[in-house]
Amino acid sequence: MKVILVNGSPHKEGCTYTALKEVEQELNSAGIETEIFWLGVRPVSGCLACAQCIKKGPNGERPTLRCVINDVVNEFLDKAEAADGFIFGSPVHYAAISGALSSFMDRAFYGKGKIFRYKPAAGIVSCRRGGSTAAFDQVNKYFTISSMPVVSSKYWNMVHGNTPDQVRQDEEGMQVMRELGRNMVWLLRCIEAGRNAGVEPPVKEKPVMTNFIR
Repeated sequence: MKVILVNGSPHKEGCTYTALKEVEQELNSAGIETEIFWLGVRPVSGCLACAQCIKKGPNGERPTLRCVINDVVNEFLDKAEAADGFIFGSPVHYAAISGALSSFMDRAFYGKGKIFRYKPAAGIVSCRRGGSTAAFDQVNKYFTISSMPVVSSKYWNMVHGNTPDQVRQDEEGMQVMRELGRNMVWLLRCIEAGRNAGVEPPVKEKPVMTNFIR
């Protein structure tokens, strides 16, 4: 089994990375393969709403499920299909996740239900002082619209500090990260056990779209 941990911070080994590493250690100690996927510092475009990624071919063939903007999003999607779980980490910028991660997740999740459906996911946020709960709520919305089991911990998944060393001093935050890792392991194993026992995923209904206009 493999979990991809996405680092949505412009700092490759900053506070967000420090929190993700604490989670990763728990996953690795349980034999779960991991990869920390850093978005980098190149600009990440927002979704252009072109819908090219979900359009079927002339003969009704399967959509590509890739974005027409060939950047870090497609690099991630190439890995995501084979992954069993995900953790998305972000610094808190103006009480929200980073602009890069927001654009990244908009494009990575749009029309990509087949990649993410029924795979466990969690979000973590890192802040100096405030805005953490608003950012935490934002990242979780991508999971709950995608039929993904949301992995929780003993408290909301957040750490506090302005440097990696300060984050490590947040003993409660670090404990939250460790418990999150263990809960992810438990849920992955439960899903695997269910699959081996013949438990099938829920049957997906044909989507119903309702617009609020009369």
